[in-house]
Amino acid sequence: MANSSEEPARGAGRPRDPRIEQAALAATRDLLAEVGYARLTLAAVAGRAGTTKAALYRRWPSLAHLVYEAAFPDELVVDVRLESDLRTDLAGIVAGTRDALTTPVAAAALAGLLAEFSTHPALHTALVARWSVAFDAVGDRLRRAAEAGEARPGARPEDLLRLLLGAVLLGVLLGPEELGDAWVERTTTLLLEGLRP
Repeated sequence: MANSSEEPARGAGRPRDPRIEQAALAATRDLLAEVGYARLTLAAVAGRAGTTKAALYRRWPSLAHLVYEAAFPDELVVDVRLESDLRTDLAGIVAGTRDALTTPVAAAALAGLLAEFSTHPALHTALVARWSVAFDAVGDRLRRAAEAGEARPGARPEDLLRLLLGAVLLGVLLGPEELGDAWVERTTTLLLEGLRP
């Protein structure tokens, strides 16, 4: 029997109750932090959110899709401001990436989602699209740095962000406690040296 908070049956075309999406996303975040990706189930999310598995499947095609949306919401990368000197901007990118990927929810989701990309290639496409704002902002900043003689012409934002994301992902897997301010400073220096003309 459906939980009393489940949406009532409706005719086609009516919008779904957004409270169910928000409750499911919040429940997924809580459970990821509590039990991790490997022990997370749609049944547990539905129970915590006060809804049903059927309601979740109407919104997300798989548990992986739900976890992805819960752990990496759109607003994660919407506010990219790169208006300082190059070192300060790079340090902000490094620290921001670290902060986004080392939250308890993101850290719990990452390993499982990386394994899911081969099964659900649309998740990989969505991840790349979600980071496109950051790629564009970094690309614009590198062009300005090259024009000012701070960076070599042709430096690619894709290369920079792949190096950074790889470093953060490895840090999350090996021990996020090592990714402190000193790590941000060292990583910023390495990236800056690689960008110099």
